[in-house]
Amino acid sequence: MTDTATLMDSYTEMTELLLPNDTNNLGRALGGAVLHWMDICGAIAAMRFSNYQCVTASMDHVDFISPIDLGEVAVVEAFVFDTGRTSIDVKVDVRAEDPRKGEERETTTSFFTFVALDDDGTPTEVPDLDCPTENQRALRDAARDQRREQLAAVAEKIGKDSDG
Repeated sequence: MTDTATLMDSYTEMTELLLPNDTNNLGRALGGAVLHWMDICGAIAAMRFSNYQCVTASMDHVDFISPIDLGEVAVVEAFVFDTGRTSIDVKVDVRAEDPRKGEERETTTSFFTFVALDDDGTPTEVPDLDCPTENQRALRDAARDQRREQLAAVAEKIGKDSDG
């Protein structure tokens, strides 16, 4: 294992053409299909970062803010924004792209935590995150801030729901 890896070492982009098998009866992406793509893209980012097999430990709150329609391209992007001793935090963004019109829109974002496993399947130490450029530091800081805000909003909602 190397001592550090950069945010860009982890950067991963996947594309999926939305076909009928992954749509609901409205011709829009099934939420489960989108979550599946997000999990795969996040795992690839974590593995590229750590050079180990990585498994999903958790996924934060998800809101689907815009649909992906049949025939559109789902663009899934992921990068590591924080690490623990054996854990890797990954931001995963999804946007829909209409390649015929050249239009795109955000559809969802979530934060995943993966755990790196050695050849015996035991959690193993991961590199520290290095952000050598201003752009990488800005991406890391924005992801950390966005995750904190999202977790605070969820905690507030849970608090309100339990008061009633």
